[in-house]
Amino acid sequence: MGTNEQTLPFFTRFVRFDAQYDDFRSFRLFVIVNAIVCAYFVLTIPLSIVHIMRSLARGTRILLIILDTVMLALLTAGASAAASIVYLAHNGNSSTNWLPVCQQYGDFCQVASGSLIGSFGAIVVFILVILLGAIALSRISKHRL
Repeated sequence: MGTNEQTLPFFTRFVRFDAQYDDFRSFRLFVIVNAIVCAYFVLTIPLSIVHIMRSLARGTRILLIILDTVMLALLTAGASAAASIVYLAHNGNSSTNWLPVCQQYGDFCQVASGSLIGSFGAIVVFILVILLGAIALSRISKHRL
């Protein structure tokens, strides 16, 4: 999404219409949130490896589950904001006279839609990571009792 842009030539070569991701604040939010979540994933990989090696690290597992939940909320908010703009770009809004722009900017809309699909896939992965972390934490608690 961060490199998404499309230029349409008009009647002359001097007049062109541009569509870029940073023209929309929702898309900017989407890119920033995805960058934060990717950085978080990269930074927590070593901690996750420690959890695999040392299964009794309970305190940091709880911290990871809490931080994973925060990142899930951020990712969901960013993807939802971007999804509303993509929906308007595809369908428009007749009551406010907003026309669908995906007829003119087809490539721009395809890249935006593909980015959203990837982001919603990451949301599913985050949910699975949180569930697996909670299951592992419950197993640790059972062994200690």
